[in-house]
Amino acid sequence: MKSSRIVLVVSLTAAVGLPGCSQSQPIVAPVEVVVQPSTVELPDDPLDARWDSVVAFPAALIPQDMVEPRQLRVSTREVRVRALSDGVRVAFRLEWSDATRDDMPMPAAFTDACAIQLPAAISADVPAPQMGEPDRSVEITLWRASWQATVDGRGDTIQDIHPNAVPDHYPFEAASLESGSDIQRAMQQRYAPARALDNPMSGPREQPVEDLIGHGPGTLAPAATTSSTGRGKRVADGWAVVVTRRLPEGLASGKRTQVAFAIWEGGSEEVGARKMRTGWAPLLLEVKP
Repeated sequence: MKSSRIVLVVSLTAAVGLPGCSQSQPIVAPVEVVVQPSTVELPDDPLDARWDSVVAFPAALIPQDMVEPRQLRVSTREVRVRALSDGVRVAFRLEWSDATRDDMPMPAAFTDACAIQLPAAISADVPAPQMGEPDRSVEITLWRASWQATVDGRGDTIQDIHPNAVPDHYPFEAASLESGSDIQRAMQQRYAPARALDNPMSGPREQPVEDLIGHGPGTLAPAATTSSTGRGKRVADGWAVVVTRRLPEGLASGKRTQVAFAIWEGGSEEVGARKMRTGWAPLLLEVKP
């Protein structure tokens, strides 16, 4: 086995003793992500009650310390994963603890995020979990809290992000521009250069997720189109996010592949390669009853 392959270590069993009871049954933790079949529309709301009956897989997170910029300390320790499939698409529900809500893009401020990674091709041997290999790519769907806030209705203009900013002439002694005038709109465009150049990352966004392709560290690029959908919500101690994407090509009922996850905690200055991640975890597409 190549030394670059990281194996996700999962506790197989955990016995919990009940006071005064010598016949207590052990609680067995799942050893793989089980994608349970669904005969109805997949839930896109992370707070949908149907998720309560889906088995949760506790995916242990480790710092990304292999490539620069590295994360050298533990921030988020675990992400709890549930999954459902209608035979065409698969919905993953990720939940993790995060004491702070970081969803406003600002200089030197970073946003909370999560990602799901699957091999582009189903095979017995998977590519390296660090975003694939040159000849064996991986498919990644990324969700960001800042994108979610925009989709939920928060504006992303200069005034929304910087309420005290005013698009106007320089120097400040010049007369103020008429509100809503063509010249004021031109000034707004000038101070939003990414949008002026039609940079797709500048928004506005219809979905808080993006599909990406990786061929190894530093190779991440947008997929030709984003067909995945997503929705995230704050919960009592962190985030719950549902990401729905097509089933990987070749993954049939009763078959297995591998899946990996990543979490970014904005309050810990995590962005890009600086993140918490898992290695590959086994994934089973459960047979419909």
